[in-house]
Amino acid sequence: MDGPTTLAERETLDDVLLHGALEIVGRITEASNVALLVDVDGGPDAGGVRAMYKPVRGERPLWDFPDGTLAGRETASALIAEATGYAVVPPTVLREGPLGLGSVQLWIGDPYAAEPVGADRQPVRLVPVGAVPPGWLAVIDGRLPDGREVTVIHEDAPDLRDAAVLDAIVNNSDRKGGHLVRDSRGTLWGFDHGLTLHTEPKLRTVLWGWAGQPLRPRDVERLSQLAERLDEPGEPLVGALAELLPRGDLGALGLRVRQLAVGGIHPLPHPGWPSIPWPAL
Repeated sequence: MDGPTTLAERETLDDVLLHGALEIVGRITEASNVALLVDVDGGPDAGGVRAMYKPVRGERPLWDFPDGTLAGRETASALIAEATGYAVVPPTVLREGPLGLGSVQLWIGDPYAAEPVGADRQPVRLVPVGAVPPGWLAVIDGRLPDGREVTVIHEDAPDLRDAAVLDAIVNNSDRKGGHLVRDSRGTLWGFDHGLTLHTEPKLRTVLWGWAGQPLRPRDVERLSQLAERLDEPGEPLVGALAELLPRGDLGALGLRVRQLAVGGIHPLPHPGWPSIPWPAL
């Protein structure tokens, strides 16, 4: 299905994902951790929805993310996306399921389609070197196994720029091109936010087209508002995030958001960390 277009639709889907009975119908075999396709009872219109269920017990230990859980980070990233207005993350909840506690995220599109959702509308693509079309930004040049020289490019679009700002906020360490799709209405959605919200700078992304450029005024305003909320005693968002993240990661989030708001520019690649995920797409 397509993603929600209104806050009311998102809240309804959050409720369905949180309380609907889960039935496992398949496994995503190419995923590095256990990722299960599930049917969720209820809505829209009581017909049920499809979702991705990632149980904590199916997570492989990671040396660079030793604390917390990927499911917790997935859910925290969704909460932050919704709280900031950069709502490119599909509705996501943390709940008990057939294999225990895990994240449950609305599935965008048809999981059985011959082509991935939005295959003809991918916002990140490969083109021959020197062939960047108008309205697109170049990220990096490379060479394919067959010897062809190509450039990774992405759209110069406002909603994709929203995703880039969100990635800076959550310190996304794995923003591959394939993690960004457009549904049949053209709405942008981003997936796989388990490798986020670390205390150390770990931004690794294909969305470097705006690196070093000034943030838009609305970005600075949203960052400042989020920084205030993260500093507010008793703020519900902070309470929700505290249940999902290690304490150090939550503290680093507040500091990172304030630095982004004050600095006023899109981040540059950090010299101590690979800047492009592998594979990039």
